[in-house]
Amino acid sequence: MGVRIHMDIATSLGLVAGGVVLVTLILMGGELGMFLDSHAFIVIFGGAFAATLIRFPLSTIFHGLPTGAKYAFTLRRMSQRELVDEIAGLAEIVRKQGPMGLEKVEIDDPFLAKGVRFVADGYDADFIRDNLERDRDNFLSRLDEGQKVYRAIGDCAPAFGMVGTLIGMVQMFANMTDPSKLGPYMAVALLATFYGAALANLLCLPIADKLQLKLHDEAINRDLILDGVLMMRDSKSPALVREMLLAYLPEKHRYEDAELAPA
Repeated sequence: MGVRIHMDIATSLGLVAGGVVLVTLILMGGELGMFLDSHAFIVIFGGAFAATLIRFPLSTIFHGLPTGAKYAFTLRRMSQRELVDEIAGLAEIVRKQGPMGLEKVEIDDPFLAKGVRFVADGYDADFIRDNLERDRDNFLSRLDEGQKVYRAIGDCAPAFGMVGTLIGMVQMFANMTDPSKLGPYMAVALLATFYGAALANLLCLPIADKLQLKLHDEAINRDLILDGVLMMRDSKSPALVREMLLAYLPEKHRYEDAELAPA
């Protein structure tokens, strides 16, 4: 079975819907070209990027931006309920065939597959725990870096929009004697605020919030897998493994799974 990548439809739909709303409102009152300005673009994107460079090391930015984008638009391949079911099934294999029975099992989730490989190879529990905990912590740290970078950009973009507005206002008042320049400078002032608000509230802050939720969810999932793998390593009964892992699920789902669990 190959690795399956599930797209997070909510993120994509939200961005598309937000873009459609903005473009529709723009076209209802004029042309799209009216809202394109290089000066406002430079002050927002250049300023936000510069401020982010000051806040974080360069390596954090280069890791955080692509990692955040990747996990904001993708979903975990297995839900918590599916993880409990799969781990209970793997525990059944270990009870019947021993750890060697896991060698031919194909698993989609990379973190679970790594733990199962350790069990099949006969590593001791301390090694498995230390290795999986280190893997979990490194992954969560990268995901946390991503949400912090996007949140930092979202925080400073509106502020640089205000900076752009002030620059445009100063330029406008400095050229009051030339009426032909008042319009362009006012446009720069207003578009800087528009770009900053749109960048922060449609893209960066929503992505940061989505990554924060996924960070919490991944922490639970990986703890669930870690406990399941260690119980597998100790050849616990599938019923006990399932019962212990159900504690990670929301209460409603626990009851549903308990009803579906084999007697």
